[in-house]
Order: sequence, then structure tokens, then C-alpha cells
Amino acid sequence: MRMNAVITTPPARHNFFFFYLYPHPSCSTRAISTLFFHSPHSSPSLSTSFSFFQNPNFLTGNSLFHSMQRFCSGSRMSRNKAMVESLQRYGVIRSNKVAEVMESIDRALFVPNGAGAYIDSPMSIGYNATISAPHMHAMCLQLLEKNLQPGMHALDIGSGSGYLTACFGMMVGPEGRAVGVEHIPELVSSAIENIQKSAAAQLLKDGSLSVHAADGRKGWPEFAPYDAIHVGAAAPEIPPALIDQLKPGGRMVIPVGNMFQDLKVVDKKSDGSISIHTETSVRYVPLTSREDQLRGF
Repeated sequence: MRMNAVITTPPARHNFFFFYLYPHPSCSTRAISTLFFHSPHSSPSLSTSFSFFQNPNFLTGNSLFHSMQRFCSGSRMSRNKAMVESLQRYGVIRSNKVAEVMESIDRALFVPNGAGAYIDSPMSIGYNATISAPHMHAMCLQLLEKNLQPGMHALDIGSGSGYLTACFGMMVGPEGRAVGVEHIPELVSSAIENIQKSAAAQLLKDGSLSVHAADGRKGWPEFAPYDAIHVGAAAPEIPPALIDQLKPGGRMVIPVGNMFQDLKVVDKKSDGSISIHTETSVRYVPLTSREDQLRGF
């Protein structure tokens, strides 16, 4: 079996280095993960865990990141809280606000039948779409936090299950505007149903949160410009319409690439100029037309 190797190096403050072997798309979905831990006060040590699994979402999931444990006991909300606390321990969540919002929006409401909702893995939601792994949602919320303050405008492209759109709504509040755009009408309907069951239901009812069926590559001009834009699928290049709809001082987080993808952070300065940096390597489903998505890309 042909294997690809990727090394992800989180910010130095975490002191973790993750080495992943993952299969070429033509091979079966097996993964081997090795965790290197380095303490600044001691010599490096090596801890190895082998996790072999048949997971149809692995290659269409988002990150080359060490998986969290499964949370099986306790009530649903307590397991959701345990998931968030684990992300805090790993250093993915560093903000109290991000933790508070992710605790308030129960991920199980956005996963079909709630099955496996608290496992750190992307999951299929139908129509060749996925809900991202919890750590990717947390990472994107962290990267966008300063642009998700009360009263700000946020755009979620490829909103899928509606989970991150609901989180955006909770962060910008009723005085802000959170907009989800998804090109599969059936997913728009299910996202609205999911949000109606969640802590963001009142925002949807009041109209400060909305989900629309449209081609996300064109953005959603009605409520532009946006302080924050998140794109939940990989574009071969950054769509110009999204750059145009980003507010000066705004930030966009978008995966870019085809087989090899990077999570790009796009900042628009006050003079309208753009700066872009790479945050990490990722693996997302492609940002494409509705027809291509339904055909399986």
C-alpha cells in the first residue's frame, strides 16, 4: 500500500509534534499516528500509538492531528463538555469564549442520529458532505475569535450541518449577523432543523442567524462586508468574491489545494491590501459545484 507522510508542527507553546502516515486515496483508509512529545526541560521522549481503522471519512476529514479519546459515559451535554475540556487540555482551545460557545452548542444535534458526535473525527452528513472534526471547528473559532465579537458579521461557506454557523451566531450575538451558505438544499433544511433544536434557536427565529441555499464560491453579498469568513471545503484557489466581501480589518479562514491542502488565514488590512499565511496542513472535501458534489466530485 502506498503511504504518504505528513508532519504537522503546532505552535511551539504546545510542545507536541505529530507524525502521520496516511494512505494514498486509491488505497484503503488506514492510519498510523505517532506522537512525539518534547519537554523544554528534558530530553525528547517518544510515545507511539497505532490506530488502525476503516473510516470512510478519514481522507475527506480535515486534519492530520492526534485523535482524542471517545467520551462514552454521562449525559449528552456532559460528554459535549468533556469533549471541549479535552480540546482545552490539548491546547487547541485557548479562549474561554470559544470554550463557552462550544459547550453551549451540543455537537450531537448536528450529527445524524447523534452517533459518535463526541469523537474527534469528521463524519458524513450525506450528499458527499461531512461535519468537520471538533478540533478543526475549535481551531477555526480560535483563529476567527477577534472577528466574531458581538455585533460583527460572519459568513460560513459550506455550512453543511449548521454547527459552525450556530457557533458564529452565539459569538456575534443578536446584534450581529451570522450567515450560512450551503449549495445542497436538503442540507440547508436539515441545518435549520438542527439549529432550531440548539441554543442558537432564538437567533434563527429573530433573523440574526440565517442559512441559505446558494453557491458559496460567490459568497452572500446581502450582508457583506464580513468581519469573519470561514470556508468549510477546499478551494483550488481563494474565490475573488470572498476576498471582495471581506471587510477591511476582517479575516478569512479557508483550506486551499487539491490533494495537498493548507489551511490559509487571509487578513484584509485597513487599506484593503491582503496578507495570507498558512496555519497547518489539512484534508477537506473540495469546494465545487452542487452537481459535482452529488456525483462524488
